[in-house]
Amino acid sequence: MKVRYLGTGAAEGIPALFCECEFCKLARSGKERVRSRSQIILDGELSVDFPPDAFYHGAVLGAELFKIKYLLITHSHMDHFYAHDFVLRGYKYARALEPLQIFGNGEAREVFEECTRREMREDVRSLIRFHELKAFEPVVFGNWRAVPLKAKHSSKDPFVFLIEKGDRRILHLTDSGMIPEEDFAYLEREAKPFDLITFDSTFLYDSVSESARHMSVYENEKIFSRLKESGLVREDTIKVFTHFSHNSAPARDKLIKAEKEFKAIAAYDGMELEI
Repeated sequence: MKVRYLGTGAAEGIPALFCECEFCKLARSGKERVRSRSQIILDGELSVDFPPDAFYHGAVLGAELFKIKYLLITHSHMDHFYAHDFVLRGYKYARALEPLQIFGNGEAREVFEECTRREMREDVRSLIRFHELKAFEPVVFGNWRAVPLKAKHSSKDPFVFLIEKGDRRILHLTDSGMIPEEDFAYLEREAKPFDLITFDSTFLYDSVSESARHMSVYENEKIFSRLKESGLVREDTIKVFTHFSHNSAPARDKLIKAEKEFKAIAAYDGMELEI
């Protein structure tokens, strides 16, 4: 399975849209990485989230968005689900495409309808199917199986995902603070180890309150240790940190330190892994 991290920044991106902090200045000058909003694509056909930077991911990073058949939405926040762009998926804006299956919660469905209501043509709309998900209820599509798990975030009923294809298994943990006990219980019942785990590392090394809706590398490590105790990770399980905020100044030296300290990979825009 090929996993491509197209966007690795938090909601504001790096450099943040309206920010003049020193770290954003470094990013604008090319001395630190530019990071767009969160999106990963699996085997070229399954996207997790669809941000306002999807155009950039296609135009600059070469992502073939027209090949996406399935879209999992973690939650309805604009940086993860920019539904306006789907009015362009057809008519004079794109050649004939296969139907797109979108999977998300009820709030994401509402956002989709609200954002496309004024400009969506019926012939474009007819090629998009929205499927409403419920936590812990698996969904199967194509060669994929996905299980929406509960996230700790501000959106109504946000998800993180367990994703499977054949014998490959991914746990995608963005956006969320520490995941709830219900998630651990579900994963422990399945009792199958993961090949790759993606962590919300928004705060990097900064301290995080118990009520936080994102994580630092310390919360990431707590989750990883718990999964390891339950037999859900192997020695070769890949650990990826992503969704970095400009507020935590994810400079190259900090990220190298985190990679060594936690035996992880700090994702960057366009990074590709194969599992």
